Amino acid sequence: MRLVFAGTPDVAVRSLQALLGCDRHDVVAVVTRPDAPAGRGRRPTRSPVGALADEAGLEVLTPRRPAQPDFLARLTALAPDCCPVVGYGALVPRAALDIPQHGWVNLHFSLLPAWRGAAPVQAAIRHGDKITGASTFALDQGLDTGPVYGTVTEVIRPEDTAGELLSRLAGSGAALLVATLDGIADGTIRPVPQPADGVSHAPKLIAQDAHVDFSAPAFAVHRQVRAVTPAPGAWTRFRNQRIGLGPVRVADVRDVDGLARGELHVAKREVLVGTATGAVRLGDVTAPGKRAMPAPDWARGARPEPGERFE
Repeated sequence: MRLVFAGTPDVAVRSLQALLGCDRHDVVAVVTRPDAPAGRGRRPTRSPVGALADEAGLEVLTPRRPAQPDFLARLTALAPDCCPVVGYGALVPRAALDIPQHGWVNLHFSLLPAWRGAAPVQAAIRHGDKITGASTFALDQGLDTGPVYGTVTEVIRPEDTAGELLSRLAGSGAALLVATLDGIADGTIRPVPQPADGVSHAPKLIAQDAHVDFSAPAFAVHRQVRAVTPAPGAWTRFRNQRIGLGPVRVADVRDVDGLARGELHVAKREVLVGTATGAVRLGDVTAPGKRAMPAPDWARGARPEPGERFE
């Protein structure tokens, strides 16, 4: 099939690579979000998908809104049979949805109807799901509500961060997307409406979602930090300064007793923090203006006083 691929972030790159390496389909152009300021110089920078498209010599479309008449006219002229989309980052209007004969096929990183929205992997980890996956579905004007073509499942490992889990799903999801497009081209698959039961939502994360809540049980702190790693990145405050936290582990209940919530306990080879139920063991800590370092190294420089807490 003749394809116009829509996507923006790193996680979409694997899908575009898979389609570019597929003999059955021809990617004729890419739609991505406009160049955005990045780095210390805040220079306009191509999205990861846009950068790959440039390397492949593809036409790159960067409409500010996909409802713009000039974009719709160009998409019509490209005459795609289908538009696969992975993490594009903007709502696609009905006028654009109707252009390709086979519509737009979205790869979403959850088992729909679970975790509709912008942060499905993060939500699955934070809520303690054991299994997640990816789904391909026919894009409509709802929020991840279209009928589903296919799914793949993935076990959530006990120490998975969102970044690690999403990396695995990017690979298995890319294979699912190619298989879905093959089935559409062959006429061998049809999308099935999502069930009404089991709907849950995963809105986009903001910085406050990554502020670690040490008043929660240790298992919940463990999940929260993993869910926001690497982005937006877990953080807390110490002596009125914001510091970043890498993944933590739940400490054995025998390791320390009686720590208050957020209270620090510094030992030679570890730093523990109290929660509502026992303690967690810190991984990396990132102090202002510094690189991430193991928690004991940070503590040797910061020298927390007995009884001091994260805020």
